[in-house]
Amino acid sequence: MLGDTSSDDTADGGRPGRRALVLVENLSVPFDRRVWQECTTLRDAGWEVHVICPRGEKRDTEPEALVDGVRIHRYPLRAATGGPAGYLREYGSALWHTARLAGKVGPVDVVHACNPPDLLFLPALWLKRRGARFVFDQHDLVPELYLSRFGRGEDLLYRAVCALERLTYRAADVVLATNESYRDVAVRRGGRRPEDVFVVRSAPQADRFQPVPPEPELKRGKPHLLCYLGVMGPQDGVDYALRALAKMRDELGRTDWHAVFVGSGDAFDAMVELSRQLGLREQVQFTGRIPDADLVRYLSTADVCLSPDPRNPLNDVSTMNKVLEYMAMGRPIVSFDLREARVSAGDAAVYAPANDEAEFAELIALLLDDPEKRARMGKVGQERISGQLSWRNSQASLLAAYAAACRDHAPVPAGARVRTGWRPRR
Repeated sequence: MLGDTSSDDTADGGRPGRRALVLVENLSVPFDRRVWQECTTLRDAGWEVHVICPRGEKRDTEPEALVDGVRIHRYPLRAATGGPAGYLREYGSALWHTARLAGKVGPVDVVHACNPPDLLFLPALWLKRRGARFVFDQHDLVPELYLSRFGRGEDLLYRAVCALERLTYRAADVVLATNESYRDVAVRRGGRRPEDVFVVRSAPQADRFQPVPPEPELKRGKPHLLCYLGVMGPQDGVDYALRALAKMRDELGRTDWHAVFVGSGDAFDAMVELSRQLGLREQVQFTGRIPDADLVRYLSTADVCLSPDPRNPLNDVSTMNKVLEYMAMGRPIVSFDLREARVSAGDAAVYAPANDEAEFAELIALLLDDPEKRARMGKVGQERISGQLSWRNSQASLLAAYAAACRDHAPVPAGARVRTGWRPRR
């Protein structure tokens, strides 16, 4: 069972022979877990699924692959460096490759574009004019992302990203929102009808996050292990976590812990350097990206997990994947008090006042001293992930969105050719 979607909706959303094309720019597939879960849900509902995405650096490197029945077309892409000009080069290259590969894929019934950036409506419009329906999968609020990441205020570039968001909303037939806060933005700011916006929450893969016996040696001789998992970008708060750990050592006198930071990102090198400046190199370990088996070992051994995302226009309304993954593993969480963090974690987390590093440190120390509370919080998290936050509920919403997009829409005939009016060089 995929959820509570009506039989009519499921039949329409998954009518055999329909073709979907998923566009992604910021991660490779299947590394992008949310996109991969959507792809396999559509595949299981009878869709022929194609994906266009960038190649990964260490995985997902093949130009083309058939993975579990999903056809993936990948292009080379150099990540942006050097400010706005670098992003223009990155996005321009991505759009050119996306259009080139879309021509190769041929006619589709649905084009499913995942932001950021809010530029994929351009190839989506090209396909929409050739009979496709457009599903906009809003992973991030790009205007809020711009304000939170660059600190430039509401300047010309901010107004430009707002305009691109409006154009994307306007072009879409339906919108997928990752939570109710994003849904509210789509209705209020995007002018979308509530019935055309579907909440499809991200959820951990159950087969990826299965606890294993803890390994005390991972604590490097300390009684407790703290763990951070996730991206390390300017807005992700790893610096807040490091400063909180320094306060826990210097102001609370706690040195009975070892901390591991798992993941990578634009700020990785800067965070390693900050840990050195704070004198934390002996107690803080940075692993970079690691295999799933090693990740599960660390999370299974961790006593407390950290979600230090500071309050800013983006984080306050975003669902953090790491929070859901901590919950799936039954780990208690320390978080700053963010609106959507509370919606996701509930009583599986304790909440420090926004951006208050001293209180964040205090809450870590309190949990380390209370193993019974840690166990209760971990159980609450696992129950929420297997219940109201489970992927089953999001599967139902995804198929309902596709059914709505395809209502009164005849499938593209098999063997039909796309007339592009131009021939991209391959």
